[in-house]
Amino acid sequence: MNDSHVVSITQLKEFGKITEDFKFKGGSRKGKYQWIEEVLGRFKYFGLRKKDKSIVKGYLMQMTRYSHSQLTRLIGKKKKCGKIIADSTAHHKFHTIYTPRDIGLLIKTDELHERLSGPATKKIFEREYKVFGKKEYVKLTCISSSHLYNLRGTRQYRSRSTFFTKTKPAKVTIGERCKPQPYGKPGYLRVDTVHQGDLGRNKGVYHINMVDEITQWEIVGAAEKISEAYLVPLLLELLKQYPFVIIGFHSDNGSEFINKIVAKLLNKLLIKQTKSRARHCNDNGLVETKNGAVIRKHMGYAHIPQRYASPINKFYRNHLNVYLNYHRPCGFPTVITDKKGKQKKVYNIYQIPYLQLKSLEHAEQYLKKGITFEMLDRIAYARSDNECAALMQRAKVELFKSFNHKLQLPTTYAIPTNYYAIRVPASDSISSSYDD
Repeated sequence: MNDSHVVSITQLKEFGKITEDFKFKGGSRKGKYQWIEEVLGRFKYFGLRKKDKSIVKGYLMQMTRYSHSQLTRLIGKKKKCGKIIADSTAHHKFHTIYTPRDIGLLIKTDELHERLSGPATKKIFEREYKVFGKKEYVKLTCISSSHLYNLRGTRQYRSRSTFFTKTKPAKVTIGERCKPQPYGKPGYLRVDTVHQGDLGRNKGVYHINMVDEITQWEIVGAAEKISEAYLVPLLLELLKQYPFVIIGFHSDNGSEFINKIVAKLLNKLLIKQTKSRARHCNDNGLVETKNGAVIRKHMGYAHIPQRYASPINKFYRNHLNVYLNYHRPCGFPTVITDKKGKQKKVYNIYQIPYLQLKSLEHAEQYLKKGITFEMLDRIAYARSDNECAALMQRAKVELFKSFNHKLQLPTTYAIPTNYYAIRVPASDSISSSYDD
């Protein structure tokens, strides 16, 4: 293009307005460089003001389609050397050993053998040439395993090959993959989720089960959904119900707990988050047994709609959690080591979780600030074990009656007709929540 008549900055401004929607395509690189030199000299670029330099550079970018950074380098070369010279691209190139025919033989072999490893594929090439006398494989017998993978990355191979690589799962850095080591201290929780079944497309309520590893202090909650909006407030409420300080939070690899929202919450509360290891099914075994022995035993397997999460959570807070921790014995193992060094767990000790907490050495140091054993004793001894169980069972029956659809209590654990003959105080709830 002949633009020798454009000699002023004002003309460049007008030209930019007129050709704003036009796209120009330059010729050879050498021709572009010569034209850029001519424009820089015509407008005396290096003596212009900064604002005028921007106009000239914009004009050059519009005409050559070069980027701002590329033009800056070319102008700098003009200022330094006095001329814009194209760099030589005559790099040394190695002689091509493996031709498209060899790549075709590789594709054929990979398709027949379902793409074996590099060394195994090379062995097949050697056998094809040496054992079966196929001379077309002579070059491929000398190929290295690493260069074989280079041939698999060529455009010819990828366009003709029918192999697909599975999507690799993204690594999640939330939570440490290890088994917690409480060393006899309470505050290391095992957490899991129990789903109360589906009915067609309708999801059931979700139960959140949290068990302390040392004392087996168990707190249960219910949520409509396991999304962050429902789960985070529930976790805060459940953690507050523990009378001792929480140190660890261990769960499986489910996304309801392994996410940034829960990680941020636990980090704010100074609670270490861990998750189960691969091929170690017992890492979260304690809470898995409690899922069946407690939640399924009391709530059954029938579908319960999500809208009933609030009354279920109220039942857990006022009745079930109190019963579980102050009136229901749990089995605690004793580790026995035989002569050969093999360890075996024997469950010969049955204890209330609250009494197990009190039996720890210097147990007061583990309690939250403002919580004392005198306060906990008033809850533990307000009712006998049978009285508290009767009150809990009565509340559970009323809970199931409040559901609008037909639900039945598990038949194995039906309540006897004369069970409520036990004298129970008039109060219908026991508070088990603790302030921080």
